[in-house]
Amino acid sequence: MKGNGQVALITGAARGIGRGIALRLAKDGFDVVVNDIDSEAIHLVAEEIQALGRRSKAIVADVSSGKEVDEMVDQAVDQFGTLDVMVPNAGIAQVKQAIEITEEDWDKVFSVNSKGVFLCARAAARQMIKQKNGKIVNCASIAGHDGFSLLSHYSAAKFAVVGFTQALAKELGPYGITVNAYCPGIVGTDMWELIDEKMGEYLGLVKGEALKKYSELISLGRVETPEDVASLVSYLASSDADYMTGQSINICGGIVMN
Repeated sequence: MKGNGQVALITGAARGIGRGIALRLAKDGFDVVVNDIDSEAIHLVAEEIQALGRRSKAIVADVSSGKEVDEMVDQAVDQFGTLDVMVPNAGIAQVKQAIEITEEDWDKVFSVNSKGVFLCARAAARQMIKQKNGKIVNCASIAGHDGFSLLSHYSAAKFAVVGFTQALAKELGPYGITVNAYCPGIVGTDMWELIDEKMGEYLGLVKGEALKKYSELISLGRVETPEDVASLVSYLASSDADYMTGQSINICGGIVMN
């Protein structure tokens, strides 16, 4: 097993990509702490992990709150003794033209997608520096490599994650800690159902047509699954990736190739 009893913490793990990552790392041999703001759903994911024979703990916390994030990491370490992998996966999307975005919209998207990644990585780094090892695997997006129309604040927030990943990797390298990011494309999750619906309103398309339109950009010809993303995170969380740091890797079926 890759994890061999190591401990991973995944935020936004109640469904979609986060749940897929949590279950994959459990199958890899990690004990997994799962976080979300949805108490009922996140406890069900913890039960799924336990059914796979791994230890798990569900923690309800808001990743945009430094106090709650710090307490979440403290709880994980208190119960399991270490934190080997941090995956700040929690994210939100909003479809709007840039001229319609309010300050509140901007702040909300950045509070989760950028600030949340920063707070989780900061808390994890403090623990990992004590251990002199660890892996931080941030959630970015292909929208962090190529800005997308109607997703300007989301794109900006994900570009910020890419820059932060590079800078943090340089700071933590001397401690034996790697920092990378995964950049999904069009994934068949609740988030993309919302994007499809809202983009359809702007583009004059019925439900499902916006997703179909953008899916035509996928070189491999199919919509991505959470398991596709989880496979990359599995690698980045493993010893196979010990010499990789500062990278933000597209996992998108060939939509973006830079």
